[in-house]
Amino acid sequence: MPAVPTGVSDAMREVYQSGLIMGNDPTHFSVIGDCQNVSSYFLAVFEKPGEYNLGEEYAYLQPTIDYYQGSFSRVSVAVKGGFNAAAVISPLRADPDVCNANESPLDCELRLWRPSVVIVSMETWWSQKPEEEYAKYMRRVLDRIIETGAVPIIATKADNLEGDHAINATVAQLAYEYDIPLWNFWAAVQPLPDHGLSPDGFHLTFARNFFDDPMRMKNAWPWRNLTALQTLDVVRRGVTGGE
Repeated sequence: MPAVPTGVSDAMREVYQSGLIMGNDPTHFSVIGDCQNVSSYFLAVFEKPGEYNLGEEYAYLQPTIDYYQGSFSRVSVAVKGGFNAAAVISPLRADPDVCNANESPLDCELRLWRPSVVIVSMETWWSQKPEEEYAKYMRRVLDRIIETGAVPIIATKADNLEGDHAINATVAQLAYEYDIPLWNFWAAVQPLPDHGLSPDGFHLTFARNFFDDPMRMKNAWPWRNLTALQTLDVVRRGVTGGE
């Protein structure tokens, strides 16, 4: 499977249109996930001119950066270090300062930001739990996102801490089952030194987001931001018919 999806299904275009009727903002996307989705590293750079460079090869992505301004640097209430698929649907893990009583982090984020697209990137999981449990909770996450009329983008992870790639296999299966865009980040880092992983086998190697710099592009973080942006670009074009 490619790192970046090639299009959006008719089913997800219908979900998107129903979401607009329900009041979702077409220029808003949200992120749901753990520490590898904290905005200071992930995507916020696209609201800081001079802190990134698309280069000629990726200049076509600028309209998508312009379109989603305000979402890249948003601090999602459903992103936190240690969050997993169970935590984001638990009201016990919600921020009481901004979330309603008995509201999960996921529901809180969907209510506050009214996104039309949601990136779901869950690297963290209980290592002793089987992938069937991961899939069970992820289905609840995806069902809720789709219920609100937003298009979920589901992401694979760079690591293989579970040892048998079971989580990524589950993610790919869910993408197929739900007919949703798959951001296959695992594929993006395979050509990199050490597959883009630090010695701990989990954290990504870091460099600044200058996509025309071959040395920087030997690290995982620029590829994480670039392929996420490319995926958003494919989804934006797919649901809006835009250029």
